[in-house]
Amino acid sequence: MQIHVVQPNQSLTGIAQAYGTTVNDLVEANEIPNPNNLVIGQTLVIPIVGSFYWVQSGDSLYSIGQKFNIPFQQLAAINGISINQPLQVGFRLYIPPRTKAEGEFNGYVEPRGNTVAPNLEESARDAAPYLTYLAPFSFQALRDGSLKEPLINDFPAIAKANNVVLMMVITNQENDQFSDELGRILLNDLAIQEKFLTNIVTTAKKYGFKDIHFDFEYLRPADREAYNNFLRKAKTRFKQEGWLLSTALAPKTSATQKGKWYEGHDYKVHGEIVDFVVIMTYEWGYSGGPAMPVSPIGPVRDVLEYAISEMPPSKILMGQNLYGYDWTLPFKEGTIAKAVSPQQAIQLAADNNVPIQYDYKAQAPYFNYVDGDGKRHEVWFEDARSIQAKFDLIKELNLRGMSYWKLGLSFPQNWLLIVDNFDVVKRA
Repeated sequence: MQIHVVQPNQSLTGIAQAYGTTVNDLVEANEIPNPNNLVIGQTLVIPIVGSFYWVQSGDSLYSIGQKFNIPFQQLAAINGISINQPLQVGFRLYIPPRTKAEGEFNGYVEPRGNTVAPNLEESARDAAPYLTYLAPFSFQALRDGSLKEPLINDFPAIAKANNVVLMMVITNQENDQFSDELGRILLNDLAIQEKFLTNIVTTAKKYGFKDIHFDFEYLRPADREAYNNFLRKAKTRFKQEGWLLSTALAPKTSATQKGKWYEGHDYKVHGEIVDFVVIMTYEWGYSGGPAMPVSPIGPVRDVLEYAISEMPPSKILMGQNLYGYDWTLPFKEGTIAKAVSPQQAIQLAADNNVPIQYDYKAQAPYFNYVDGDGKRHEVWFEDARSIQAKFDLIKELNLRGMSYWKLGLSFPQNWLLIVDNFDVVKRA
């Protein structure tokens, strides 16, 4: 497959002809929301085996081979040309498919309200072939050690039909807010803790969960070691059942990082105890803050490079957002940006007839527009280029894979590129 960035005056017909595919294939693969009104800077994933490269000034077979990690002799043979043949600018070379890595992928799914929306369930069903784990969010721990269940619906059946491990996400949330006091009780009152673990085992057996995943956030620094000890106990208990144990971790860059989100999480010890972790490498740009990329590649890399200094990279799932935000400018404290899916962002750019820009330092697309009331907006989101940059980082650092927050937001290019980059591990 290949990523194409729409240029001025390009149409789907011309793009399809250039790559030897069809307009229908392009529209279906990318679920293009604006086929008759392409936006400059919009990305398309070209659904072909391998890719094409057009020779640029200064290129040689040798330099192109190095760029794609292919011996120049092999590149010449594949394209039926002599290794001594001068290359003309604009000449099209075929590049064979890249070698795939193994990868594990998790998708959180968060039902809200009293029923599971049909489109949310359908999103889980569509994503399941590309997932190793499916994680309904969340079972909320209660102060007496019991559990408040989320809406489960058909998620166990979807997981089973697609050989996906059902992940039981357990949080220290009260009224949808993380509670350090709830965490203190669960981690220090051993009688309640024993009841808590027993209820987890009973519930996991009821639904068929095979990975128990603790997302305990905003813990007191004083409870850091208590959390470590709890995980040791949980690991022993769940290992008897043949289950995996995983945790969600705040995005730290040092063991001594200050702040209520960070101090309760001990990367080194989690890496020793649990089977894998999800590191929440997103929300630099968030709904209540100023406009900026949600998961800029530089800060993401900083967190992950620290993480692999504390634990094996094979235990790390990079956290990745499936959404962006639309901020009203100028930013004012207390205002909330609107969440948008990548598909909604593209349609928004098309509706307002504005080009999509790309920040190469952050590896993130963005655009600006003015709404009907004359208010300025800035939108940061994800596209094929930004997700490919994250996949490249996973392979560079030899990470376990990626975890998505959250399903239900349309981003078809992500799933296309998973297939192009990875053989998805199925553990069920």
